[in-house]
Amino acid sequence: MRKRLTLLRHAKSSYRDFGLSDHDRPLSPRGERDAPAMGKRQVDDGVRPSLILTSTAVRARQTARLFAQATGYPREFVQSERGLYLAEPNAILEIVGLQDDSFNAITVCGHNPGITELACILSRTHIDNVPTSGIVILDAEIESWEQAERARWSLVKFDYPKKVSSTD
Repeated sequence: MRKRLTLLRHAKSSYRDFGLSDHDRPLSPRGERDAPAMGKRQVDDGVRPSLILTSTAVRARQTARLFAQATGYPREFVQSERGLYLAEPNAILEIVGLQDDSFNAITVCGHNPGITELACILSRTHIDNVPTSGIVILDAEIESWEQAERARWSLVKFDYPKKVSSTD
């Protein structure tokens, strides 16, 4: 059975209010445009998430909700996971591994460097940087998300807002 994992880096955040903690920074106007645009690209490619997990950071939750809305995924079903806030690759995989196997396409909205590092590890390629609102789509032939860490993943797509073409 094929499982699809989409790694989504949160959209561009705002630095306008210097009194806010890193966790509480919202999206910038550009981020508010880019997140749904990337969701629409997913739909145009025939990709729809069956589960969206997000970091608890404000910018990540906003990104996930905008992305969800653009893909037709119910915003109220987006799940916030504290463990995804600034998570390292192994922590992201641990959370993915706990998900119900009825979900065949999981999107994880998180932060760099963890998102880029995990994309490189799973795809066995070098991705210099997953930019804000960037997505990395990976497929593996596994029965259970518990197998995600040991699976042989194939890179399906790497896309980001400033990419000229959404095809590789």
